[in-house]
Amino acid sequence: MATRPPLFTIGYEQVSSSAVLDTLSAAGVELLVDVRAVAASRRAGFSKSLLAAGVASRDIGYLHLRGLGTPAEGRQAARSGHYDELRRIYDAHLATPTAQEQLDELTELVKAGRKVCLLCFERHPEHCHRQMIADLICERVDVKVEHLAAPPV
Repeated sequence: MATRPPLFTIGYEQVSSSAVLDTLSAAGVELLVDVRAVAASRRAGFSKSLLAAGVASRDIGYLHLRGLGTPAEGRQAARSGHYDELRRIYDAHLATPTAQEQLDELTELVKAGRKVCLLCFERHPEHCHRQMIADLICERVDVKVEHLAAPPV
């Protein structure tokens, strides 16, 4: 049986959109999965429509799985550096039907062998819910996780 490609993750904190696009292209990513609850950003190029257009220009698909985003109180915990609180809040969120449906959808994409990359804001995955999502996918699918990091601006 062929080995599946890794599940990639990337954060866009402190980086430009062109650096993220270059990093995704270099890794051979086929589908960028936006796991933000709110796909808007003050950083140029990272709001949903601009990000989708940017990745499309590199022949990369875009999918926003809003249901896998962190609830507002979880984002506040992360901004405050309370990562245990983030984990508690996000674990509860993952039990919701919408989150479970979208986690199943993501699992199927990874099982199919697509080169998928999860995107969120935080540069360091250990401070972000995308690490928790990646861990769950690894439990469901025999795949390794590779955290991409675009060069900071």
